[in-house]
Amino acid sequence: MPSWRHSLEIVPAVGEAERLKTELLVIGLFSSGPLGGSARRLDERTAGRLSSIVDRGELGEAPGATLLLHHLPGSTAARTLLVSLGKREAFCDRAYWRALAATAKVIAESMVSEAVVTLAENEVPRRSLSWRVQQAGQHLADGGYNFVLPLTPAPGQKARNRPMRSIMLLLPEALTSELVLALRKGIAVAEGIALAKDLGNLPGNICTPAFLAETAGKMGKEFGFEVGVLEQQDIEALGMGAFLLAGKGSANPCKLIIMQAPSRKAYGKPIVLIGKGMTSDIGSPLLVSDGDPTGMKFSMSGAGCVLGVMRTVARLGLPINVVGIIAAAENLQGTQRGRPGDVVTSMSGQTIEIRTQEAEGRLLLCDVLTYAERFKPACVIDVATLTEACVVALGTHASGLFANDEALAAELLRCGGVSGDRAWQLPLWDDYFGQLGSSLADTSNLGGRAAGAITAACFLARFAKAYPWAHLDIAGTASIAGTAKASTGRPVPLLAEFLIGRAAEAALQGRPPRPNMELHS
Repeated sequence: MPSWRHSLEIVPAVGEAERLKTELLVIGLFSSGPLGGSARRLDERTAGRLSSIVDRGELGEAPGATLLLHHLPGSTAARTLLVSLGKREAFCDRAYWRALAATAKVIAESMVSEAVVTLAENEVPRRSLSWRVQQAGQHLADGGYNFVLPLTPAPGQKARNRPMRSIMLLLPEALTSELVLALRKGIAVAEGIALAKDLGNLPGNICTPAFLAETAGKMGKEFGFEVGVLEQQDIEALGMGAFLLAGKGSANPCKLIIMQAPSRKAYGKPIVLIGKGMTSDIGSPLLVSDGDPTGMKFSMSGAGCVLGVMRTVARLGLPINVVGIIAAAENLQGTQRGRPGDVVTSMSGQTIEIRTQEAEGRLLLCDVLTYAERFKPACVIDVATLTEACVVALGTHASGLFANDEALAAELLRCGGVSGDRAWQLPLWDDYFGQLGSSLADTSNLGGRAAGAITAACFLARFAKAYPWAHLDIAGTASIAGTAKASTGRPVPLLAEFLIGRAAEAALQGRPPRPNMELHS
């Protein structure tokens, strides 16, 4: 259950911010140019106090800088939070996001039970008011996220509940159904992010393959998902030799989890999302960039993302066919674990030489990419913390994007820009496939040190030829390393934006619904 869900309420409203009685009033200020909107009117009521603060440089020019004022003379608010929007001429998406994030942080850390936020009134170049409202809903809700380890309280202790907070999002024009829907979208995306964060932040002894299956099952009951779980013997019967090898060293058996989002008016062929769910990954030290092996619990972030996106889809009731597949396993040391030089046969019939035991996430995914063919998908997108090489190439700012279809790649890149959850496309040229050559098998599972993220994607591409396919390597974006180690919930925003767009497009085309499919066929 998302940690903020019962502690934060966001409601849209229209009114004069400077006349509202509230515990906290949030006003955005540009460091250059005249004041406008609520800032100008509040400045008039406070005898030019805001103008003086800007002129003296007390707030600062960096977007997201804040200054908290208590009992501002002339204001009806108990406290006023001034948030810098940066220079007016440089105001853009990123400055808006930083202002929202700073606001959410102050509200989450404060003792206020209610607040009025006016940031959505500030126009962002090339963005609509609906976009500003959706982003405000998402970032303000996400800012209230708080992870609590779900341990049973000691005898005599009660579980601590966070105080309820209410945020009034003030709009600059009349409230419409479009704006209400935009806010719903933002909050639903934040709910999906929260679920992905919760799963990523859980320790590996709690978040096991069985736990992921249980989470999917509970969501199925809550939203009417069709959920199927293939057990280890079912996976073996399907001929998924690569999948099975990845989890052979663990006492916790592998699971293949299939979810289909509910919709009475689901248009078009299904979009299949595949998440890597390596819940413990002791066998892959190459992915531990900061030398801390406890960070390997984030190796299931692809699975957490798919579960989070499915929750967003269900919460919004998107009229779209979405199938979520999670490849869940533990990669631990054990006597049954594969050896370098072994050859396994995948579900597709292709043989794979195991050059290293430290690249087993792609073994999970390759068989699931073959399994996805039975859904006759419109497209398939897999999400995985796959390579440290992607972190080296792109850092923590952008996910690596690979695709065998340029239109799909362009669509995902655009959605990353709109949502702020950016990706960067890397090549899948034929030149790189030669690095995966093997004298014993059709391919090997490692292409060497050079271009490691690309050759890993090339390996997956061999199993994704039957449909338009994209691969998101989120090794650098799924979590924060160091002492602040935590899941980011990415790329839920990117994929949610993609699916919201696909649902709108399908609804406009008015295509007839696709009959329900049998998940275990």
